[in-house]
Amino acid sequence: MPSLMDEIVSGGKGADKDPRFPDAPADWTPEVAVEVAAKDALELDDAHWQVLRALQAYYARHAAEVVNLRALHDALDEKFHHAGGLRALYRLFPGGPVAQGCRVAGLKAPAGATDKGFGSVA
Repeated sequence: MPSLMDEIVSGGKGADKDPRFPDAPADWTPEVAVEVAAKDALELDDAHWQVLRALQAYYARHAAEVVNLRALHDALDEKFHHAGGLRALYRLFPGGPVAQGCRVAGLKAPAGATDKGFGSVA
């Protein structure tokens, strides 16, 4: 059941939220993700959706603070260690699991994630 604050922030649109993506931004839908991914020549499969849900959940848990790139990288590496960690995530998101993943997930990438001067590939 959504909280009163969620209802206020979403303008009462909480009932329309996709239950598969409980932490998704209010203006994001899976259809939007497919469109954004297509622009990057990505075809989303189950593994991509798992990463998108993980990114959205991480941002929801850290909503009151500035998301740290290194902490997010480490969290993704740990969460997906069983599947090959960051190496596997870079195969899914060649533009970077944080930079490209955040873009597809409807999230603002943390500082440094898209700065080509720091080795970003997005």
